[in-house]
Amino acid sequence: MIVARLLCIVIGYVFGAFQTAFFYGKMKGIDIREHGSGNAGTTNTLRVLGTKAGLIVFAGDMLKSIIAICLVRLIFKNLYPDFLPLLSLYTGAGCILGHNFPFYMNFKGGKGIACTGGIMIAMHWLFVPVGLIVFFGTFFATHYVSLGSLLLYIAFFVETIVLGQLGIFAVSQATLIEMYIIVFLLGVMAYWKHWGNIQRLVHGEERKTYLIKKNKEEGTK
Repeated sequence: MIVARLLCIVIGYVFGAFQTAFFYGKMKGIDIREHGSGNAGTTNTLRVLGTKAGLIVFAGDMLKSIIAICLVRLIFKNLYPDFLPLLSLYTGAGCILGHNFPFYMNFKGGKGIACTGGIMIAMHWLFVPVGLIVFFGTFFATHYVSLGSLLLYIAFFVETIVLGQLGIFAVSQATLIEMYIIVFLLGVMAYWKHWGNIQRLVHGEERKTYLIKKNKEEGTK
């Protein structure tokens, strides 16, 4: 199982390292890291290249997590059928690592939130309604993507525990604890990647994001 865990992380990293924002930006003749906030992710793409570009990058970053997890399930469905939820999370963790730290971009990537959304979708459909309500509810109420992202991870962690204890994943308690630890550590990394956003939120200086042209006049945070 140790080899399987490592293989899942590697598979996830390979998929996650496909930097949708970077390649889409190159198609438009720019390096997204040299514009706006410099972050190679959905939000900066939306602000720099517009709503359509942002949605394309968002979908691409979610899909790479979903595809990677589906591939792992296909590979291990007969070898470790009782551990597929755990291996799926290891794969998702690899995706986020690849997205956040792509080797060919000097390990400077995004923050992994869209990838996290893909993980939640691939893990179980029950994550979807809660994730949509928490993230988009927060976003449309405040226009702070960062706040929605931070609350999404809290929801992800809490819901993983609730679904796990309800027996939805159909794995042992020891496996569940390992899953909880993975989600918790992913959350810690997400909060670390958003540390600057957290400080700006606390001081009322965080930039708001809109799905209309208003973005381009609002600074570069």
